[in-house]
Amino acid sequence: MTPPTPRALIITVFGLYVRDLGGWISVGRLIELMDHVGIDAQAVRSSVSRLKKRGILVGDRRDGVAGYGLSEYAESVLAEGDRRIFRREQPQDADWVLAVFSVPESERAKRHALRARLTWLGFATISSGTWIAPAHVADDTRLVLARDGLERYVELFHADHLGFGDVGSLAAKWWDLRGIDARYRAFAAECEPLLRRWERVGASADRAEAAFADYVRVLTAWRELPYLDPGLPPELLPADWAGAAATRLFAAVQELLEPQAREYVTGS
Repeated sequence: MTPPTPRALIITVFGLYVRDLGGWISVGRLIELMDHVGIDAQAVRSSVSRLKKRGILVGDRRDGVAGYGLSEYAESVLAEGDRRIFRREQPQDADWVLAVFSVPESERAKRHALRARLTWLGFATISSGTWIAPAHVADDTRLVLARDGLERYVELFHADHLGFGDVGSLAAKWWDLRGIDARYRAFAAECEPLLRRWERVGASADRAEAAFADYVRVLTAWRELPYLDPGLPPELLPADWAGAAATRLFAAVQELLEPQAREYVTGS
């Protein structure tokens, strides 16, 4: 798998822990934590600067100490990510939400942003202005499009397939299921040896720093996958789909490492 960027690792740390630390972390503590995952101070400062420019982080001094917090926008994005990454359930029925949109040529940037958001939510293209996703993403779609000021370009519809093609074949055409499956397999190939090693040695207080570092790396690798995977019902997936096994693997790593990692960072 491609090594995660410093920015991706920093966002993972903020999403996992900084919200539990009152929404703020000092520069020194952030640099210390990121050093454990192999990111040096200069890379941390450079990445934080970019995240501030993107409106993800905000500078905030507390008691004379320089630090960073999450923007209101970032808090909303991370809350949506919590649902997608940690609490997503596999749907059992093949029902759909359609996004039908039209964006004037004079607002091309909005069109690009809208397509990016729909892709991020798990939509695929039926035609240039009609996109489809499993119906379970409808609530998050309304939230995200309204938050980003894109709702006036879009109408959302709940839909059933009434004919004439085979839905499984259509789904395989709309989404790159083989490519997503390959990503799941790459994740499993990298993370299964790590899980077996931790099962042999056990997570404990004296290994908390290592548990933190490994859990941050694993979650950073994992959290892209629920956004690539639209979350189709089992009957529409390839017979040898690797997603379920990879999900169980991540859950096992989380159960083993998360408590010690959280204790190391937050003390609770």
